[in-house]
Amino acid sequence: MAERKHRYRRLLLFALLLALAGIFLFPGTAKASENGRATVRICGAPVGIYMETQGVLILDAGELTLADGSTRSPAENIVKAGDYIQKANGQDLEGKKQLVDMVACSGGSDMVLEVRRQGETVELQLTPVLTADGSYKLGIWVRDNIQGIGTLTYVEQDGSFGALGHGISDVDVGEILTVGGGELYQTDILSVAKGQDGIPGELKGVIRYYPEERIGEITDNSAMGIHGRLSEQGIASLPLRTVEISDREEVQTGPASLVCMADGSVREYDIQITGIDRDRQDTNKCFTIQVTDPKLLELTGGIVQGMSGSPILQNGRLVGAVTHVFVSDAASGYGVFIENMMEQR
Repeated sequence: MAERKHRYRRLLLFALLLALAGIFLFPGTAKASENGRATVRICGAPVGIYMETQGVLILDAGELTLADGSTRSPAENIVKAGDYIQKANGQDLEGKKQLVDMVACSGGSDMVLEVRRQGETVELQLTPVLTADGSYKLGIWVRDNIQGIGTLTYVEQDGSFGALGHGISDVDVGEILTVGGGELYQTDILSVAKGQDGIPGELKGVIRYYPEERIGEITDNSAMGIHGRLSEQGIASLPLRTVEISDREEVQTGPASLVCMADGSVREYDIQITGIDRDRQDTNKCFTIQVTDPKLLELTGGIVQGMSGSPILQNGRLVGAVTHVFVSDAASGYGVFIENMMEQR
């Protein structure tokens, strides 16, 4: 009897160690399969992305035509592209329109802008000028939101999701946007512009910006993708299926498959993993892939904009997601390890 109790305790301890191993390898809410592997639900469907910046993003300083016909750039050498305006005259900013209204009502009086610049808070003094159209302006180009289409990679048991596999950067500034909030919406893909060597292709569609088409919220924008949580309605509306997760050490060069929507439905297409860099764990360019499936090459020419985040499977397990296309070769691109992507959530 004592020996049986001792064996039972050892089994309990072994089970506990296995459970802890699963937590440390795949933290979060990934569910374990029958053989103990962590699982998630993969998607592969495109979604509409809307994100608001945390503050008003300055893109550049511009030249203005003044009321007397002369030209001037009042913000030149004061602001820098990538500055985030947090406050104007001590007042928190909620968006671009609020800033425009404050400048218009300034009467030309000096304004103090509190900006976040490379992690530090800086105060800038600018003087609005009266322009040829009769309004006061600061001479800065700004943005407070960004939208586009990307592919949803995976959904965990609690509704947490990962998408894109790379961060969303401003095309003018070239830096990853600091997110103040964001939402996911249903989207309709209307056509595909095929990729060609030197010219990236694109999924062209319409994002359904209606409250009833909202499927989730975005809480984070990192180098490894966007993350957030789906609503119950969003989960029910997406083509999800459960697969096991592979760790980065299991990924091998050779046959694999890409899950994406290129012809109106989510399908699996043949690819090859052509190279692996296991040492670069802080990057979204962990391995290279090449599309070999004749059908996908016919539909898209390979990898196109909007396919970022498409799940990559090998031996039926999730190993990563598409992140970039080679401009010189539309059939080839980069993928991120799923471990890298999930560690950022």
